[in-house]
Amino acid sequence: MPFGYYHQLNAKAKRIYRASDKVSDFQLPNVSVVRPVVRKIFEALEAKSHLRTQKWTQRFLNRLTSQLHIRPIRFELLDIRPSNPRMELYGLYYPMEGRRIPRIQVWMRTAKRHQVVAFRTFLRTLLHELCHHLDYDCLGLKDSFHTKGFYGREASLASQVLSLVDTSAWGTGNLSKLGKTKRKI
Repeated sequence: MPFGYYHQLNAKAKRIYRASDKVSDFQLPNVSVVRPVVRKIFEALEAKSHLRTQKWTQRFLNRLTSQLHIRPIRFELLDIRPSNPRMELYGLYYPMEGRRIPRIQVWMRTAKRHQVVAFRTFLRTLLHELCHHLDYDCLGLKDSFHTKGFYGREASLASQVLSLVDTSAWGTGNLSKLGKTKRKI
């Protein structure tokens, strides 16, 4: 059953929506290539380092796009998430801007308390925005809608990437546990 906004779409957009909804899984060929970079992102967030988080997140995206043989993505780490009482905004994806490469923006700090976002929240947001890119470059869709299939692909990616770390190490500062065991989410 499609989401409520489906009925407001034109015929072309509905075809894209249905095509997106049919694909609920996305398997990375070799997720282990990002293991060391995922650890570095975790450490950078723990250290509250904007520069290191930017650097390692860009490397994470570079490794994934290279492995998938798709266009690279430019990553922008923004500081404090905007406050909006009607919705929470965690990240944005810009498919193409003229001749520029696609771009993902993610905020590092929460809107109200200005705290560094949790590692899992940061990574899930990043993977959500990456899914929009995959819709264009891997699935060949002309648009990227939030469908049940889209959220399935996002969950599939998150499960694969987050299985690289021991979830008990998140937010504890105990980095020695990171990456030693695998756990499915």
